[in-house]
Amino acid sequence: MKLSKGIKSKLKKSECNKLEKKKNLMEVAYNLFVTKGINDTYISDITKEAGVAKGTFYLYFKDKYYLREIIILNKCCLILKKALEQANKNKFNDLSEEVIFFINYIIDYLKEDKKLLKLIHKNLSWGIYKRGISEREEYEEFEHIYQEFVSRIQEKENIKNEDAKKLLFLIIELTSGVCYSSIILEEPASIEEMKPILFESIRRILN
Repeated sequence: MKLSKGIKSKLKKSECNKLEKKKNLMEVAYNLFVTKGINDTYISDITKEAGVAKGTFYLYFKDKYYLREIIILNKCCLILKKALEQANKNKFNDLSEEVIFFINYIIDYLKEDKKLLKLIHKNLSWGIYKRGISEREEYEEFEHIYQEFVSRIQEKENIKNEDAKKLLFLIIELTSGVCYSSIILEEPASIEEMKPILFESIRRILN
């Protein structure tokens, strides 16, 4: 049975409204999470601020912790996309220099958004990443960037795919820890003082 143009138009409008409500809930939740913290943020706070009924929240998210995961993945995808766009404007003769350029862009981005860094550092886990990339349609670009670096590390080091993933995991964990300590806690030194040491460590890992 074919749908009339009027019905199709109504369905399209309905889908747009759903996307807008979901986007609004995510934006409101993010602002509350980074200002109040997730433990002091209740679903009723989110829905009240978003101007929707509490039941609407559960149409899109099973709980506030799942919502936090989605927000973190979306934010990470945005940062990675911007870093990749900048990296693609340059030519690199060495993989380690490209990785360092990529990481440096992310560090500078997070240095300007400390609230986001706190949220990402405390809550981004390997499990969240795995769940995120399993939803191929929404996080395909995230997966593409990840696999691209894994493949290039594997080719450069002449190692198995699993070992290349472990190397990339080490680099991500090292960078994450240094970022949080140096940007948020300013320990043991500022991020600008720590960058040369961090980058040299990454070179050693990749070489």
